[in-house]
This record gives sequence, C-alpha cells and structure tokens, in this order.
Amino acid sequence: MSSSLPSIALILLGGTITMTRDATGGIAPTLTADALLQAVPGLSDVADVIPQSPFRIPGASLTIPHLVQVAKAAAAAVAQGATGVIVVQGTDTIEETAFALDCLWTESAPLVVTGAMRGPEAAGADGPANLLAAAIGASAPALRDMGVLVVLNDQVHAAANVAKTHTGLCSAFVSRGAGPIAEICEGQVHLLSLVRRPVQGLSLPTTPTASDVPSVAIFKPGLGEDARLLNALPGLGYTGLVVEAMGAGHVAEWLSDPLADVARQIPVILCSRAGDGPVFRSTYGFKGSEIDLIGKGLIPAGRLPAIKARLLLQFLLAQGADRTRIAQAFGSGSRR
Repeated sequence: MSSSLPSIALILLGGTITMTRDATGGIAPTLTADALLQAVPGLSDVADVIPQSPFRIPGASLTIPHLVQVAKAAAAAVAQGATGVIVVQGTDTIEETAFALDCLWTESAPLVVTGAMRGPEAAGADGPANLLAAAIGASAPALRDMGVLVVLNDQVHAAANVAKTHTGLCSAFVSRGAGPIAEICEGQVHLLSLVRRPVQGLSLPTTPTASDVPSVAIFKPGLGEDARLLNALPGLGYTGLVVEAMGAGHVAEWLSDPLADVARQIPVILCSRAGDGPVFRSTYGFKGSEIDLIGKGLIPAGRLPAIKARLLLQFLLAQGADRTRIAQAFGSGSRR
C-alpha cells in the first residue's frame, strides 16, 4: 500500500460481479473482495483499497436494515481516514439502495455504488472497469459533497435520478431527466452537471430490524383496475401508500374516491409510471386527474419514481413525520 495514494474503503455485498459458473450451469457468488481487486488493472495506481464483506446477499434480498448497517460501516471508514467508499452489489436494486443510502449519508466523502452487468467469466466482463471507475470517483475531490453516486459504464449518476433500464446491457443505467452528472475518461472525472440531493440525514433506530421499518405499499393501477386492493390496504396494517399513476398523475375516475378515503387514514404519495418527467399539479381537472387527487389529500412526488418514493416515505414515517413534513420532503430538491 502507498501512503501517497488516497485510501478507499470497499464494502462488498455480492452481486453478478462476484459470480462464476457452478455445477448447475448458472452463475452464483464465489469471488471474495480480494479476488475482485486483484482482477482490476491499474487499481493500485489509483488508490489503496481496503475491503470488507459484512454479508453476501443478492441485490433483490437487501433490506433497509442491511443498508443502515452499510451506511454505518461507510461512515466509520471515513472517520478512520478513508477518502471515499465503494459499495459493490447486485445491479437489480442499485437504483433503490443508492437512494436509500443517500437519505442516510451525511458525510462529505463520496459514497459510490457499483456492480456489474456481466459475470467475471463472460466475454467483455464489465466488473473490473466499473471497479476502477468507482475508485477514481470515490477518490475525486470534484465529487465530494454530492452524496451517494452510482458509477457504471464510466458514467456517474446521482442517486435520486439513476434507473436501470435494460436487463443485460452494460449501458443499462441512465439518469432520468438530467442525464449523468459526470463521465470518467482517461482516469479523470469530468463533471457534466450539478447534483441536487434528496432529503438527507434521515435515520432509523441504531440497530433496526424489519419491524422498525414502516410498511408502505405500492399500487400501480392498469387499464380497468378496480378498487379492491385500495379498500383492503388500511386493514392490512400498511402505514403509507405510493400510487404509481398513469401519465402526469392520473387514475380512473372510479379510483378517485377510494384513494381519497385511504388518504384520510394514511399518507398517500402520487407518482407517475411514465418513467420521466414530474407529476403535474395544476393542468388536468377531470375526476382522477392530478388536480382532483391532490385536492383529495394525495401528495405529489415530483420526479421521484415510485420505488424511491416508497423508501423516502418509509424513512419519514420512521421518524414520526406528519403530513406537512412529508409534503415538504417530497416538494424539495431534485424532485421538482
């Protein structure tokens, strides 16, 4: 290790980047953090990377308590002198985990989340390149005070905007709306835009369990959807609801009153399933439109997609936020 290089903490959680072929013919986690690092050409010229593996879990099985543990480990590494932190995980849930970590992260140091779309035995495996780019990003002064970032395919994405848009391509990750905030070329970070972060400094109990995380449902109505699920939700113990509505924030007219009834009992957040653009506030006036639903107590989420709105609402409810505080949180920053 070189004392002249920045020190980077690497927290390995698992994912495709660690998977090699087993007896079944499929790929499964086998590689250690040390094995991953040894496969990255040029990494030793960028940073001294110190690995740890608190658990080995597929991306789809990660939970908020896991992420609280990751955030604490990352903050401890920074307190001990790390310039930045890399979290390596499966790409299935990166857009959610990065956002949740960003809600928890209060350090100036970059926390970079990365992974791989192809396993290490595949032709054109992208894991080593992503790890090198993540190390460059985590050690870059230009990325300080920007919170949690996702680095894949030599692009740097803000946690609030990043989305996985393809099941297999190395270019699967994009930033909705604004595009990536930076690119990594010739070993350097090239900034493209400024980052507006979501609500920061949210927290859960010191050692949270699943029971400490408020239950929030997502309702995505399709054509002709009826209200049976909505009518059942309050009685199932949910403490919040996110509606992934059509277009600019619209539902069928017969869902308007049932949603109003739910909103009188628990917070209801209004998102769009369109994939990009904000939920409207004052354009459409028919029953089931955004004007109608907001007037009945639904809280518009701006540009935030439903899977991230759910996480933010869970954090806010865990802190005892009332409706005014929740509305303020969803009306700020990059979600406008």
